[in-house]
Amino acid sequence: MRVGKKKYTTLWIENKNKIKIIDQTQLPFEFRVFELKTLSDFCSAIKDMNVRGAPLIGVTAAFGLALSVLKDPRENNIKDSYEKLFDTRPTAVNLKWALDKILNNVLKVDISKRFDLAFNLAIEIRKNDILKCQKIGEYGCKLLENIYKKNRKRINILTHCNAGWLATIDWGTALSPIYKAFQKKIPLHVWVDETRPRNQGSSLTAWELKNENVPYTIICDNAGGHLMQNGKVDLCLVGSDRTSLNGDVCNKIGTYLKAIAAFENKIPFYVALPTSTIDRNLTSGINIPIENRGKEELSDIRFFEKKKLKVKSIYFKNAKIFNPAFDVTPSKYITGLITEKGICKPNLKSINQIFEK
Repeated sequence: MRVGKKKYTTLWIENKNKIKIIDQTQLPFEFRVFELKTLSDFCSAIKDMNVRGAPLIGVTAAFGLALSVLKDPRENNIKDSYEKLFDTRPTAVNLKWALDKILNNVLKVDISKRFDLAFNLAIEIRKNDILKCQKIGEYGCKLLENIYKKNRKRINILTHCNAGWLATIDWGTALSPIYKAFQKKIPLHVWVDETRPRNQGSSLTAWELKNENVPYTIICDNAGGHLMQNGKVDLCLVGSDRTSLNGDVCNKIGTYLKAIAAFENKIPFYVALPTSTIDRNLTSGINIPIENRGKEELSDIRFFEKKKLKVKSIYFKNAKIFNPAFDVTPSKYITGLITEKGICKPNLKSINQIFEK
């Protein structure tokens, strides 16, 4: 997707095996690129959210493990590196999915062939992520086309957090249908939740939409229900960090409340995700581990002044703080899941049918 007049992806390869990323902690004020060289670099980039979003976390971890194999292809090192990467973010299932794919394959081959296999698998995971997001966009776009054909008026879509190309390699999940529909000149407008505490909506989603010239308006997180009550939302569209087989969806904290408001106001609530985000070992969302993050994400505000990133506390000293990063939305509040294999209902039967395709 575009940054100014240039096209970028979130992670790319230079000179055979140099891995570069966009530092998302600096957006939207500074656009910075840096190289991930060591296992520690990859772990820090994931944990500190220089990269974020379940699909992108998975791809980043895949390359981190591959480069660790280059350094030392012995089994003990590979397993140790796996554990260090796995421990960075507990909620997003794509992380484990990508690491398992590499680990389970490289240990089957001769030690001299392990790096080439691991790196090629990481490249494949990256490529497939782009293709899956494009397909998600195409299926979701058909949904938006049908809404427009029925009503013949601008579609108002409410999002939460960031599920755009910055959360994947390219296109995104929840934003991919919006980009595809906008390219087809379907009139639409996006309500962008600010998404406290890290402001991924106002900092990342709005920045993406601005770069693609898609009409948007930033709102505070608690304005969504008011907009729904007053007929200003036609569709809610969000991403997912992990989805269970019964259709429960774990996503950025606050998603649950949006889903309840949408259900109460009879507004469709869709979740866009690659099938790799569906945890096939999990029958219910109640068992999804919820990551608790540092209190400074709530108590401190980040801002740029004279081209320097600064931090200032907005809470009184020693305030007690609890900061869960995600919540789980029960499947009964979800209209459908938009995957790269089609749109399905959020239930075991429909999800299993998607995997059979």
